Amino acid sequence: MSRKKALLTLLITLAIAWGSIGAMLLAGWAPKLGLDLQGGFAVVLVGPEGTDPDTLDTAVEIMRRRIEELGSVQEPEISVQGERSIVVQLPGVEDRERALEAVGTTGEMSFRPVLDLVLESPALTDPDGDHPDNLDADGLSDPDDVHAAIAYLPSEDGAFVYVVGGAFLTGSDMKGGRAQFSGTGGHGGAGGWVVVPEFTDEGGEKFRLATGELATFPVGSPQRRLAIVVDGVVGSAPEVAAGVSPDEGLDPNQVVITIGSSDNPQAESEDLAAILNYGALPTTFERERVESVSASLGADSLKAGLIAGLLGLALVTIYMVIYYRILGVIAMVGLTVFGSLLIGAIILLGETQGTTLTLAGVTGIIVSIGITLDSYIVYFERVKEEYHSGRPLRPSIDHAYPGAFSTILKGDTVTFLAAVLLWLLAVGPVKGFALTLGIATIVDVIVSYYYTRPGTWLVAHSALGEGGWFSVRGAMGKSSQPSIPAESVEVTS
Repeated sequence: MSRKKALLTLLITLAIAWGSIGAMLLAGWAPKLGLDLQGGFAVVLVGPEGTDPDTLDTAVEIMRRRIEELGSVQEPEISVQGERSIVVQLPGVEDRERALEAVGTTGEMSFRPVLDLVLESPALTDPDGDHPDNLDADGLSDPDDVHAAIAYLPSEDGAFVYVVGGAFLTGSDMKGGRAQFSGTGGHGGAGGWVVVPEFTDEGGEKFRLATGELATFPVGSPQRRLAIVVDGVVGSAPEVAAGVSPDEGLDPNQVVITIGSSDNPQAESEDLAAILNYGALPTTFERERVESVSASLGADSLKAGLIAGLLGLALVTIYMVIYYRILGVIAMVGLTVFGSLLIGAIILLGETQGTTLTLAGVTGIIVSIGITLDSYIVYFERVKEEYHSGRPLRPSIDHAYPGAFSTILKGDTVTFLAAVLLWLLAVGPVKGFALTLGIATIVDVIVSYYYTRPGTWLVAHSALGEGGWFSVRGAMGKSSQPSIPAESVEVTS
């Protein structure tokens, strides 16, 4: 290795490591913290007895997509636990109730004709005088029975009970939807948030025929209304406009669902759009428990861990410098390179993928410090072996590296494979440990090749290589054979 190549490699490595982390911090980027470090809440949802594992997996994916639509949750941890439970961990949640609805609401949507509108709990007889068999103790219908010939469903604000017929359409008749602010809205021309649904071809035809049928009733009649039902609750029941022809019905491409007067109509419209986009949960879930997690507990644990880590690092630094002299300094500077690249990778994953740093992840970082220090020790001890066998100091530096790097690469490969298996088999916070450990092993190989080798070579070929207690030669101890200085060798012919 030439001096120019070694110096250029070292400078580029330092610039990338220190420069990237510095740029990220100046840009205001920082690791996104997990539930245990910044607080939030966790909820355990339980499905019915005998729930199929594939159904749980589908529900997890739908919940994840709904939560991502909220935008304020960082990397939700949603996983299946046991035979029929799903554990949802939501760090940094700003609107707890909205998040709970996103993961726990079944999201079954249907369009149903309004038969009547009452101001109080319905009588336990239908309009024909027959006793309906689909009412609960409160006089309301089973929300899952969307095809019941008659049902009593509450309005969203609880002020009315709608008497509705069987569903004209369900969520399966729609492709999706989008939330948007409309300048005309649906309240006498005033602007407001609406959801624009997108129907399938068959669903669009069903909608057109249904609205045509409703248009046969006189304007102002409750039976001219179409109830939009989500999870057994009537979100709105707009009346078919007076100009709609019974023969043609409404154009499904011109339909908008007006969001009623709520505290946050934008959030409500976005949640409804998410249900349309990602579909209903394949089964109903009950909340078994909801646990709030205080950030102070994680912060205290993190503080204690960092103090212990820094004290341990200080003791290791003292030992490395006393035992390896200038090589110990190289190792300590290398730790800053390693740490910069590792933290930079975690920050980058947080910004691009939403990955969060948990307390388990911090543990993985602390463990990885020991891994990278082992790599330095492997190399330095291999140099000692070469030097003690009688090889001159500088050739020992070069000759020791290939064997040392091979050992480092094999050790890191084993650690990386263990991290991958842990990631695949583990659930919850343990994945954070596996992630940081896996990234750390990759960074360790990079640092060993692009920093440790040129850094050690340059120091060995400087004034700190040969003379004094603190030099590289001072760290090597005595050779078993007297070494011949390179400058004293003469070649004669």
